[in-house]
Amino acid sequence: MTAERRNTAALRFVLPAAAAFVLAYVLQTVLDDYVMSIVNFVGINIILAVSLNITNGMTGLFSLGHPGFMAIGGYVTAILTLPAARKAMFLPDLPAWLAGLQAPFVPALVVGGLCAAATALVIGLPVLRLKGHYLAVATMGFLIIVQVLITNWDSVTRGPLGLNGLADLTTVWQVLPWVLLTLYVSWKVKFSSLGRTMIAVREDELAAQCLGVNLFFTRVLSLALGAFFAGVAGGLWAHLVTAITPSSFSLIMAFNIVVMVVVGGSGSITGSLLAAVLFTVLTEAFRPLEEHYGLYGIGEILMALVLILILIYRPGGMLGTREPRFLVDDDG
Repeated sequence: MTAERRNTAALRFVLPAAAAFVLAYVLQTVLDDYVMSIVNFVGINIILAVSLNITNGMTGLFSLGHPGFMAIGGYVTAILTLPAARKAMFLPDLPAWLAGLQAPFVPALVVGGLCAAATALVIGLPVLRLKGHYLAVATMGFLIIVQVLITNWDSVTRGPLGLNGLADLTTVWQVLPWVLLTLYVSWKVKFSSLGRTMIAVREDELAAQCLGVNLFFTRVLSLALGAFFAGVAGGLWAHLVTAITPSSFSLIMAFNIVVMVVVGGSGSITGSLLAAVLFTVLTEAFRPLEEHYGLYGIGEILMALVLILILIYRPGGMLGTREPRFLVDDDG
């Protein structure tokens, strides 16, 4: 790559990133706390959809375990950031080294993401030998196991009561850098030899294997990379809601994230971003209808209907596997 093309590629990321920071500053200036919380949820859903797109879209795995990785990252972050006095009250049976530890928010998020990625590596050893709907059922089983473990591990998670009264640490200035990092890493992966390897595995595993691709390594790596960002999103989510319980991370959440990826286009980073923004805003827009007219679940029904229509009339999603031409090199 020539110096001119490197500069052009850098500008393609730097200019949108700078515009995002300016937009975040303007929004924080003119919007109230409630609307800003919706903006933060939009950012968290972008992280979730784009990171799941690495696993489901680029590599072709159908994973329903993203909320499980969110739960791991969320609980790890919440426990690490809890003050020692609150740990003594909520979790008196914690090990001494953990009970007296209070980590800053960003390092706690990183540790939460790494714990989720390490879990993905462990479960990937047996689970990723499966394919298709067998893999979907296995990852759904992983999510249920995580929920059961959190519910019954009272000494560490406080069981079904969960952890409430968490510090309100998630702001737009915490969410936006992670959104940009997720987009940047996903973009670099997609337009690299690793990304081409992942897409080759998605399109034809046998042909990829004949060309020397290590199928198992590629699949495990894509799962772990997606799990890391899901763990970070879980930590951001917990400290935005300021509470975390086992029921927070359910199959409904898994369905919602998968819908964002499918509607945006499996393999399209831009499509996942747009779908995350669209569905988060629509879900919040329908919330007054649920509260005032008793139409509870209308947001989920809408998402299901949109998914059905997309699968019928545009199976590839809004953008398919493509990205906007002005963001891609001429040979990309």
